[in-house]
Amino acid sequence: MSDSYSYINPEVKARQQIDQDLIQAEWIIQNKNQLNLSAGLGIAVREYPTDSGPADYVLFIGKKPVGVIEAKRLEEGIGLTWHEDQTSKYAESHLKWFVNNQPLRFRYESTGKLTRFTDSNDHIHRSRLIFNFQKPATLQEWLKQDDTLRNKLAKFPELNTKGLRGCQIIAIKNLERSFSENRPRALVQMATGSGKTYTAITSMYRLLKFANAKRILFLVDTKNLGMQAEQEAIGYSPVDDSRNLGELYNIQRLNSSYISKDSHICICTIQRMYSILKDKELDESVEEISLNEIKLVGPPKDVVYNEKYPPEFFDFIVIDECHRSIYNLWRQVIEYFDAFHIGLTATPDKRTFAFFHENIVSEYSHEQAVVDGVNVGYDTYVIETEITQQGSKINAKEFIDIRNKLTREERWQQLDEEFQYFGNDLDRSVVNPSQIRNIIKTFKEKLLKEIFPNRQEVPKTLIFAKSDSHADDIIQIIREEFAESNEFCKKITYKSDEDPKSILASFRNDYNPRIAVTVDMIATGTDVKPIECIFFMRDIKSKNYFEQMKGRGTRTLLKDDLRKVTPSASDNKTHYVIIDAVGVCKSLKTDSRPLERKPSIPLKDLMMNIAMGSREEDILLSTANRLIRIDRAVSEQEKEIFTEISSGKSLTEVVKDLLDANDRDFIKTKAGEKYEVEKEEITKKQIDDTKKEFLDKACKIFDNPDIRDYIENVRKKHEQIIDTINIDTVINADWDKQTQNQAQNTIETFQEFIKKNKDEITALKIFYSQPQRIKEITFKMIKELYEALNSPPYSLTIEKLWGAYYQLGDNKVKGISTKRMLTDIVSLIRYELKIDKELAPFSEIINRNFKEWVFRKNAGHIQFTEVQMEWLRMIKDHIMTSMKITKGNFNFTPFDALGGIGKFYQVFGDEYDEIINELNEVLVA
Repeated sequence: MSDSYSYINPEVKARQQIDQDLIQAEWIIQNKNQLNLSAGLGIAVREYPTDSGPADYVLFIGKKPVGVIEAKRLEEGIGLTWHEDQTSKYAESHLKWFVNNQPLRFRYESTGKLTRFTDSNDHIHRSRLIFNFQKPATLQEWLKQDDTLRNKLAKFPELNTKGLRGCQIIAIKNLERSFSENRPRALVQMATGSGKTYTAITSMYRLLKFANAKRILFLVDTKNLGMQAEQEAIGYSPVDDSRNLGELYNIQRLNSSYISKDSHICICTIQRMYSILKDKELDESVEEISLNEIKLVGPPKDVVYNEKYPPEFFDFIVIDECHRSIYNLWRQVIEYFDAFHIGLTATPDKRTFAFFHENIVSEYSHEQAVVDGVNVGYDTYVIETEITQQGSKINAKEFIDIRNKLTREERWQQLDEEFQYFGNDLDRSVVNPSQIRNIIKTFKEKLLKEIFPNRQEVPKTLIFAKSDSHADDIIQIIREEFAESNEFCKKITYKSDEDPKSILASFRNDYNPRIAVTVDMIATGTDVKPIECIFFMRDIKSKNYFEQMKGRGTRTLLKDDLRKVTPSASDNKTHYVIIDAVGVCKSLKTDSRPLERKPSIPLKDLMMNIAMGSREEDILLSTANRLIRIDRAVSEQEKEIFTEISSGKSLTEVVKDLLDANDRDFIKTKAGEKYEVEKEEITKKQIDDTKKEFLDKACKIFDNPDIRDYIENVRKKHEQIIDTINIDTVINADWDKQTQNQAQNTIETFQEFIKKNKDEITALKIFYSQPQRIKEITFKMIKELYEALNSPPYSLTIEKLWGAYYQLGDNKVKGISTKRMLTDIVSLIRYELKIDKELAPFSEIINRNFKEWVFRKNAGHIQFTEVQMEWLRMIKDHIMTSMKITKGNFNFTPFDALGGIGKFYQVFGDEYDEIINELNEVLVA
């Protein structure tokens, strides 16, 4: 058939697609000369006559005209908004055969591929893109309502702020302001641990109660996050109702393809929602791990209209961890529904800001959260070794171990030539057990002396390794160096022999394991509140990912809960420590995404995805990244073999083709050359066609099974050299300069507190101007002083102050490993005000003064009996914790067990009163 007969007019083609879309949405399409408004609920009449000319489609619900569609050619999709006035003209015209018809409320512009919709009853009636026309039943329901959803969003009652943090109040109020302005997307950025989910649930409750939202979708990217959200939602207690949210509204966490129409809040993984819309079975294992880890088989297909769950099914979509769950394949799920989008994240990147139209309703950083006491801050302890810094070399003819990275099978081999390696080669192409061992040895040595000096056991520690192989090496050495059993240190990765979820639960709730080693599995989105040490044995180049990893330590935890897993903890979790063994805190970070997008998918599966037709950017870039590594590792002979079987193409050229095909600027330039137009004049179709051409060209090589097999076999030959010849040496183990700066800031804050409150707080007034009256200070005064010091804006603890003085390298600081007491604040103030020349625990001062007092008494020919000394030691211990002792204290423990004040009088006679007064004065002097 010739082109003249196969050609379809663009207007006709657009209307054919519009007809299909309307039929999918249960509309009955009629021509005006076959009009029968009794044929069904929703009728779409073509070319309906008006006094402004025939409208392309007029929509009728229950025989009444309610809407109009202006049809346009596909090529006009980019300018659909230009035709809104034309749509309005028809909507406000007089319809033939109707008397005094009202303006039509629902207005559409459509090419069949793109459809924009406006509800003219919205006070801010702004058109928006929709996936498909609403069903007639939906429009009928809207017609019955007293007001539109968007108008109700401008009428929220005042927020009851009881039980809400300041950052949550700001987020909710700004979110509701965004709704009232009819902004389709809003981003809530709140630091990990500051209550993002609670904020979202509070907002959802208000949307359901005050805006009569029909249905809200809460999207997560792992089943575990969905379960956490469900528990928090069901138990949420509104301040204006005695019932919890689970009693007020139906909350459904989806574990099948069925969504109840009676549900008000649906909690679902984005993977499951994609499978529901695609109407296909879900491999539930994909819900167990984050989206970055999911393996795709075959080319992904677009989401299509689903009559069971049409685009208007949800009014709002809340997207948890939206920095990683709204791109590529999964973005279709979010853009399918005609809903407001609310993103939740602690670490947005440039893509996140762009997706949410830069409408950031909350910006609550980790630093702000620490200042407010919502999160804990961190210190950095650096461990540097010679080989980590400089690398090393193995001389030719040395006998070394060679290990297969996957099987870990070793063999002995003599080196043919000198082998030079550098720090960034460690645990990839070469393993130096001495380097790992010296880092772990130093960690063990410093941990309970300097890093956590008041502890009896290893704080819960999370170590980030470079790979599963690296993790195994670390675990073996930790167990040896700490002389502990298997339970002490465990691996938590997707490739763990044991169930990683059960190990994670034990790490969170039980005494063991004390140390967990992971690669990526618990780098983001998983909370283990007792973690007090984050140990980096791998460098991180992504700023966003690094912040997520650090976030595993930021959660606050009360003392009683912390002591359930760490018994020697003496206070609430006040901070965590980053152990930097690779310079991760100093290395250059970038916001850009790495080439590696699919780290959990084997290279052979990536290549098979391409061979099966996948052109997804993440698949292609990950493949390019793996080939770059192989190209650096293979021999010249192996490169030549590859060139032969690929008909002259090198690995480098294959990589370049993959990268070029995904480079927007490159494609735009090539499109300009191909179509001989300026860049500014290139159409989207020309760009898409050019990109397809280059993608197909770049991917064609993977159609050849011989190529795929060769690449996979070469990869398997890539082995690790184990350097047991060069012994590593630790060259530095100390607090990072940044931590020292933080210590200096802490002390300056303390100095500011003293200066500002020296005339306000009784105890400070005495210390500052009347030191001779120190003996008059009571425990009540000390408690009042500490409460002021521990409250915002200072938020200082005794432990933090003591550690700050110690970190600055002051050799006058004593007792860093001593358990802190509330009365130690006396020592801190005396030291800061130069009353004492050294900073020693209050108990040490009391013991020293007691010894000197007893010595003076003995020198004065008063010899205390053993019974008297027992009473005097008890008095000393009481003053040590309570500042002074009164006669009334003798009626309580431990004095009452020995007979109380009466027995004390018998032991000391008439001098008992003088003894009490003298010890009160002398011991605290």
